[in-house]
Amino acid sequence: MGSIIFPPELVQAQRDWNSTYQALAAPCLRNSTVLRRRPLHLSARIQWHPFWASDSGRSTAARVELRRQARTDSRTAARAG
Repeated sequence: MGSIIFPPELVQAQRDWNSTYQALAAPCLRNSTVLRRRPLHLSARIQWHPFWASDSGRSTAARVELRRQARTDSRTAARAG
């Protein structure tokens, strides 16, 4: 399934969603109201992205592949940085 090429802004939105979710899991979280709203905004951006109307985006596996690619890209960037 790795042959799907996602738009960069869609992958970035998924990466941002992942990092926000991790930040929410941090102990002693202060001023979390903005942080709690961010995943809702990002979820809407991901859900309503025009990519999902394309032939590649119609498969159920595409959503799983997006999450996998975003996690892999994040890990690669963390090692390089």
